[in-house]
Amino acid sequence: MALNIKIEKTTAPKAKPDWSKLGFGKIFTDHMFIMDYTEGQGWHDARIVPYQKIALEPSAMVFHYAQEMFEGLKAYKTADGQVQLFRPQKNIERMNNTNKRMCIPQVDPDDVLQAIKAVVDVDRDWIPEAEGTSLYIRPFIIAVDPFLGVHVAKQYMFMIILSPVGSYYPDGINPVKIFVETEYVRAVKGGTGYAKVGGNYAASLIGQEKAEKLGYAQVLWLDGIEHKYIDEVGAMNVFFVIDGEIITPSLEDGNILPGVTRASCIELLRSWGYKVTERKVSVAELYDAHAAGKLNEGFGTGTAAVISPIGELNDDGNKIILNDGKIGPISQKLYDNLTGIQWGRVADPFGWVEKV
Repeated sequence: MALNIKIEKTTAPKAKPDWSKLGFGKIFTDHMFIMDYTEGQGWHDARIVPYQKIALEPSAMVFHYAQEMFEGLKAYKTADGQVQLFRPQKNIERMNNTNKRMCIPQVDPDDVLQAIKAVVDVDRDWIPEAEGTSLYIRPFIIAVDPFLGVHVAKQYMFMIILSPVGSYYPDGINPVKIFVETEYVRAVKGGTGYAKVGGNYAASLIGQEKAEKLGYAQVLWLDGIEHKYIDEVGAMNVFFVIDGEIITPSLEDGNILPGVTRASCIELLRSWGYKVTERKVSVAELYDAHAAGKLNEGFGTGTAAVISPIGELNDDGNKIILNDGKIGPISQKLYDNLTGIQWGRVADPFGWVEKV
């Protein structure tokens, strides 16, 4: 049965921004989606309302025990004015996997997709059309019980907010410099590394701040046990091309977020005939491959940046340059094809696109 979504349109629409100066995550649209959960009643009262502040008690459990989750996907406007999403079912599947890990009630996948499409449709005139721009969609759930006690909540709010965005990195598709973090840990086996929760990102801030002070765009996180195997970059999954073979860290230990862009890259690469291997890969292996002239290129993948080539790695002051600091051919081909499918410029042989 379809979700009954009540819609309250704003009476004071905001002025549209300069589409050429969007940045990322700084501007928000006119409307938002909200749905409540009450134990014994389930999810209820689905509504789209004007974007606004929310009222929570200071004792709301999310503030104290961090029981929450979030997702991220995008809507794109094609040249003929159609609006489309990229693999939203994968985000919704991951959302419920995160909910399970965080003891948050499952949300019906059909309801989530309906809610996403509904709020995007209401604010479709906020979807930018300039090259490289899109509408970022942020679904999230928070525990709202007014209770100071470590326990699973009984009340939640599910919200979706929207933000027109440009490139995640100011330099766009240009290669970024990555700092290898050896002091701090982001995730360990049995933890929440595979879930999309704020705590993972809060734990990564100290490493990110250190990297930025040294002039690096992102942190390369290592495993939490031996501090030798690569997990992921702070906001992205990561791939390396060694002697023509494309290698990405395996998901089997549960340390790594199962990225939708990561999965899409693996499917695309294999469809083109490349050998793609999911396994443990150490920093030492990368540096040995570089010394042997076999480290061809590296790149990060994620919803925000899509493809982000890696130009430099710094492991405790030992720096290596990948592909002369330029974008590699595989990175470029992936970027062109993924963004081509997302914006409707390239055929979608996989059925990944969902129309709004």
